[in-house]
Amino acid sequence: MADAPDDDRTPVDPALLRALAADPLAAHLGIELEEVRPGYARATMTVGPQLLNTVGTAHGGATMALLDVVHSAVSNSHGTVAVAQDFHTEFLAAGRPGDRLVAEGHEVHRSSRTAVYRIEATTSDGRRVATALARVFRLGTPWETSA
Repeated sequence: MADAPDDDRTPVDPALLRALAADPLAAHLGIELEEVRPGYARATMTVGPQLLNTVGTAHGGATMALLDVVHSAVSNSHGTVAVAQDFHTEFLAAGRPGDRLVAEGHEVHRSSRTAVYRIEATTSDGRRVATALARVFRLGTPWETSA
């Protein structure tokens, strides 16, 4: 059993980063995976007109997609396939048109079979938009990536 790692600044293998960044929905929504290290991931998304809801703020589904992309990256950052089991989101403030949302995920706890992550989304000026607590099941299968 392992708790969250120390502040490991080592980037993941470039092939794993490419695999994690090749998410078709993320690309469709304009989500960019910027950094992945063991136990950490960060992605950004700009709230454009295509991501607004009927009241003119960031659609909750788009915000959750950003959180989920980070969740996927951080939970797979150790090179072992992990699949989501639970994802609890709290919306704190609405993303506004033009906001650049930054989501960061941190490993809270990891064992050989499960792990828990905290993901926070803020605007580039620091306004908190959403927070999530998510859990994965770790399959024990290494990621197969082609260099």
